[in-house]
Amino acid sequence: MNPYLDLFITFSKIGGLTFGGGYAMLPMLQREVAENRQWATEAEIMDYYAIGQCLPGLIAVNTAIFVGSKTKGAPGGIAAALGVVFPSLVIITIIAAFLNNFADIRIVQNAFAGIRACVLALIVNAILKLRKGALVDLPAILLCAAVFALAALTDISPILYVICSALAGIAIQTVIARRRAS
Repeated sequence: MNPYLDLFITFSKIGGLTFGGGYAMLPMLQREVAENRQWATEAEIMDYYAIGQCLPGLIAVNTAIFVGSKTKGAPGGIAAALGVVFPSLVIITIIAAFLNNFADIRIVQNAFAGIRACVLALIVNAILKLRKGALVDLPAILLCAAVFALAALTDISPILYVICSALAGIAIQTVIARRRAS
């Protein structure tokens, strides 16, 4: 299969079957990109995801561009980005045409409630899988706990969390390296 078409189809599947936004796509992204296709490691996906969250635009699109670019350069990034947005564009266009007619129907409201519960479960599952590669030592665990507490208790921008965590990671690893060298 053409590698660009493969990127487009893979990310179309991810984009078309992901409900609940960029966070909900993480389990599928993990399975399709890291496990099935080995286009990126789980650590790289986490890095792309973190950077994608800090950049303007949708996390799903940003992450797709990173993976596609890593795999096949700029054309791969474009193919992956088009793939991840294509199903949403089609589905949203269809739903927008009919939603006002169905939004008040009880069964539609119940379906959305069920989808929201499912999305939460998928996000928690992705977090549990990703923690293995992210929480590798005590400093990482403490940093994660601190950022979680701050995110839960304040309205600070996620960009600041990522930047401060990067700086903290550099500082912590520099201290550890100096202690080992002594």
